[in-house]
Amino acid sequence: MKAREVIAYMESLRNNEQRRVLMRFFKTGPGEYGEGDEFLGLKVPQTREVVRAVAKDIALEEVPELLLSKWHEVRLCGLLILVSKFERLSTKRLMHDKEAIRGRDEILTMYLQYAERANNWDLVDLSAPKILGHWLLLPTALGSGRRYKQQVLDDLAKSDNLWRQRMSIVCTWKTSWAGDPSWCLHYAEMHLHHPHDLMHKAVGWMLREMGKRCGMELLRDFLRQHVHEMPRTTLRYAIEKMSEEERQQWITEE
Repeated sequence: MKAREVIAYMESLRNNEQRRVLMRFFKTGPGEYGEGDEFLGLKVPQTREVVRAVAKDIALEEVPELLLSKWHEVRLCGLLILVSKFERLSTKRLMHDKEAIRGRDEILTMYLQYAERANNWDLVDLSAPKILGHWLLLPTALGSGRRYKQQVLDDLAKSDNLWRQRMSIVCTWKTSWAGDPSWCLHYAEMHLHHPHDLMHKAVGWMLREMGKRCGMELLRDFLRQHVHEMPRTTLRYAIEKMSEEERQQWITEE
């Protein structure tokens, strides 16, 4: 299947009433973070159904046409196709397979090349953990181990693009759930003073997930070091799953 066929089919599903709802929800007005984004009005399950139908058959070289689309849902479709292809190459059986490694690296490279096309929080959050975060846990032929992988994330974190920055922290959901808190702690600290509320939420969310999977004492240690300098939103997200009594203690400490 060709990208243009996927786009034509998705355009045929256009829903103008839902489109208006989504454009408000994703802040597409002047001066808002999603300014100028265009929607077809498709719900995420509809886009996922398209992905299920075409992901196996569409060639990787067709995906950039989807990522370059003006339509938000078409870009999401392209990103979820990359996720699907990456996951099929990441099974235990294929973890060390040379062809699978080459394929994963190719997908990761494409994802980074078009990272700015994931230009809203949902596009980042539905793709970064399952591509970038998963790649951090797997063998790669792109560079020499962890140092190279950290450089990839550093480049995203130090970018002047909000969505690349968000990728560098949200991808750590996957590493934390695999039992490695180091990625989350490093990039949470790096982004602690970020000016944007979307990053405050992302950092707090990732800290919360890290605590759930890697140990609440690690989260508490981070809070003890940084509670007095954390944005209030970050703190509230980070402590969300704690008891009411403990949450109040941290808020009082702020």
